[in-house]
Amino acid sequence: MRKTEIYLLLSIILLLGITAIYLVYNPKAGRDSDLIYVSDGYAKSSVTTAVFRKNSLCTHDSIQFIAFYDAEGNVVLGKRNIQETEWELQKTQYHGNVSDAHRIISIAVDDSGYLHLAFNHHDSQLMYTRSIEPYSLIPDTLMPMTGDKEDKVTYPEFYSTGEGLIFAYRDGSSGKGNLILNCYSSEKKCWTRLQDCLIDGEGERNAYWQIYASEKGTIHISWVWRDSWLVESNHDMCYACSHDGGKTWYRSDGTEYTLPIRCDNAETIWKIPQGRELINQTSMTTDENDMPYIATYWRDSISDIPQYRLLRFDGKEWHMHQVSNRSEAFSLSGGGTKMIPIARPQILAYGKKIWYFTRDEEYGSKAAVYKTSDIEEENPEWQREDLTDFAVNAWEPVVDYTLWQKDKQISLFIQNTMQGDGEKTVENAPQPIYVMNIKSVDF
Repeated sequence: MRKTEIYLLLSIILLLGITAIYLVYNPKAGRDSDLIYVSDGYAKSSVTTAVFRKNSLCTHDSIQFIAFYDAEGNVVLGKRNIQETEWELQKTQYHGNVSDAHRIISIAVDDSGYLHLAFNHHDSQLMYTRSIEPYSLIPDTLMPMTGDKEDKVTYPEFYSTGEGLIFAYRDGSSGKGNLILNCYSSEKKCWTRLQDCLIDGEGERNAYWQIYASEKGTIHISWVWRDSWLVESNHDMCYACSHDGGKTWYRSDGTEYTLPIRCDNAETIWKIPQGRELINQTSMTTDENDMPYIATYWRDSISDIPQYRLLRFDGKEWHMHQVSNRSEAFSLSGGGTKMIPIARPQILAYGKKIWYFTRDEEYGSKAAVYKTSDIEEENPEWQREDLTDFAVNAWEPVVDYTLWQKDKQISLFIQNTMQGDGEKTVENAPQPIYVMNIKSVDF
């Protein structure tokens, strides 16, 4: 064999080897989406992949940030140029109780480029800090926000609005909690109380909410009530919105709320009785006309099979669409984190198009999306598509909403995690964390 042939053969072998290694870390590479490997992370519970992480991914200018727990439960922060695949990672001095899936990490970036971080909450003291300088991955020491009602914090969530950052959390416990909102000033570098009790559980219930801060500057919120710590006591879908950064709140018909919102004055947009497998803490979005969409699931009275649903407002009335056509039944009961056979969904909308992200044991527990090109049809046609070639088990979708609003690019946090019933772990080695970028939003 001549030297040139040998060199060619070696080059081909080397190229195939490089390609094989790349595909190990990017198993969907070259198709309609790419998986960018970040690192291995804790996977014995769903603490890194719970749907109410707002956010585990966020983008500011051309920098995408990420947060997760490593195998030892250390808080890890990362960033990359949105056009590149290389991540810069920083293991911080902070640690979380990763066996409890409530104790997620939530991040956001303010207008000045400071990275804000809240982590390790379940009816516990506020754990909050921000980066020591803009775009830095090094967090400062822990600090209070307002110093008031910060000793029983759960479900910390950041949202970016035209007024700055909003921080939402539950004060209290399951079945007995209130929704509090804080507002951050980038100019003054401080937090103030926006709503001391936006939604009042009156000591008898609490709201499990989903929030979306739209490009139009509207804050949309929807929620189900839970009348005890038991998930089967979830009922009804309610709604409110604010056009002034969270100060004043309205129903969908434009009438103003007298605050705080309580069970007796809340707008119920869809009546759903207790015991219908109605899940809590799902997601919302809006279209370019600021019309709200809510993703969730429950079962009909004549069926024992929960189905994915979409509630949407057209400016005059609310509509309900069944998204899935599942065939396997399951029941939600008891308290604590559940290993549910389907994920709580995330949703995006643009024009008449909807992307509805899920995971379903019935289809092999892969990350997946339901899509429709015309949601305004009476019975839209839904197309289901797997996004991964591997099972993700307890994973729930988390979308980089800041990147979506900026560039209409879809970016998802992906990891195969496990979850025991209640606050239990399942033996599982650290699993690869990926960021999935959907190449095109066209159908």
